[in-house]
Order: sequence, then structure tokens, then C-alpha cells
Amino acid sequence: MEPLIREAKPEDKPFIEEIARLTWEGEDYLARVFDEWFEDGGFYVLEVDGKVIGTAKLTILPGKVGWLEGLRVHPEYRGRGYGRKLHDFLLGLGERLAREGKIEALEFATYFLNRESISMAEKTGFRVKAKFFVFGANTGDFQPEEPERIEPELSDLTLGLIPVGWRFVRRSEKALEWIRENAELYDFNGFRFLVSTKGTTFTPLDVGLATLKAMLPAMAWVARERGREGFDVMLPSGVKPLLPGLKRLGLHLWDETEEPDVLVFRKKLV
Repeated sequence: MEPLIREAKPEDKPFIEEIARLTWEGEDYLARVFDEWFEDGGFYVLEVDGKVIGTAKLTILPGKVGWLEGLRVHPEYRGRGYGRKLHDFLLGLGERLAREGKIEALEFATYFLNRESISMAEKTGFRVKAKFFVFGANTGDFQPEEPERIEPELSDLTLGLIPVGWRFVRRSEKALEWIRENAELYDFNGFRFLVSTKGTTFTPLDVGLATLKAMLPAMAWVARERGREGFDVMLPSGVKPLLPGLKRLGLHLWDETEEPDVLVFRKKLV
């Protein structure tokens, strides 16, 4: 039977959970967002002989961006071209949405060691437009302190490109509206940070060492409230000179690297 790419169905969830268990040592977020992505739409699966062995998602973000995410292939089916098949499907979908005037570009973010995704992107016209560091931290390394949740304003968005989990939006009024629906802003002693509604990847809106030191216990509190023993902090590439100090604060890079490990790619369609 020919491989079939179709919209996801509720009954696909066990297959997605299986793929998630076998990805990133069981730390893949895909199973946690299945219901949300299904309701949002633009969520597709690749089916082979009645078994779902791959996934992909296209989300329209502010600024007419088609955001690509969730591209996965079951480990037993890798190396057979299924990842490229899903990638090409998303490209075709993006081009159709561009013709309809709904998006102007495709973007996605990936980890620097995801060589297969990077290679496919470069071969199909994507270029790196931004780089970030993602640091890990353990809630047990901090004395969690409760921050105050506040309503975000445009003046709070101090970064030009704003990470919201592993999605990135450009500062604008429309981005502010989207953030209000999909993220939470916290204030702790005058220092502010963003986190997606259900995630634990935090974006400090001030990246100095002293302010980060002040915010980390508050981030740990939010992560603990969400039932997580660890959390991540996404920082722009400009913090590279601060790496020794960031590590002393209790942050660690996922792999041994001194370079930004999150790459944001863009392909202009219009």
C-alpha cells in the first residue's frame, strides 16, 4: 500500500504516543500537545499499511508565517525517505497557502544536531535567520518562589524575535494578541518572563546575569506547578560571552557546545 499523508484523527493518538516514547529518550512533547494540535488543525500523519509512522504540523503565526513543527518518523521507519516526504508535503501546503494570501513565508526551529532536518531545509531553500541557546535547569536546584502573572503589553516584548516555547514570533500588535492567547507573562520583583501556556521553556525578557539569577526561582515555581522536575530557558545568541556565568547560575547546555544550539530557518514564498 502506498504511503498516505492525511489529517490526524483522534484514534491516531496511541500511534503518536508510541512515536513520542521513542523520541528524545521519551522526552518528546508530541503526546502532550496531541489534543491541542488536533483541535487547532493543520496536523497531519503519515500512514503506512494502516500504521501511523510519521507526523507533521503547520501552524499559521502572526506576520503571515507558516510555522512547521512536529515532523517525526517512527525510529523503525527512518532512513526510507518518509521524513523528506513529510517535508515536501508541508512545502506544497505552504505554497498553496501563499497563493491564497494566507502566508508569506515558512519558518521552523530545530536543534543544531538535527542534521537530517537541517540538510532537507538547506536543499529546499531555507536559510538560518536567527540563532538561540536553550539551557536546561532542574527545579530542585532552586528554592521556588511564586511570581505574579500579569497581562502582557507591547512594551513588555523587548525582543525583536520572541521565543514562545519552540515557536518564534516577531514583535508586533498581532504577535501580542497571539501571545495573550498562547502564553503567560510573569513578573517577579520587576523582572518578567514568558512561557507557553502548557510548556516549561521560558523566555526571559531581560537577559542579564543578575536578572536571570533573580528569575530562575520563579521559573522553577511555575515548572513545579506544572508537574515538571526540569525546565528550559531560551536565550538569544548574544549571550555567548555570558556562558560561564550562566552555567554558574545552574543552567546547562544539552550538549557540549559553545555555539547557539537552536536554529531558526526561514523560506520566503512571496
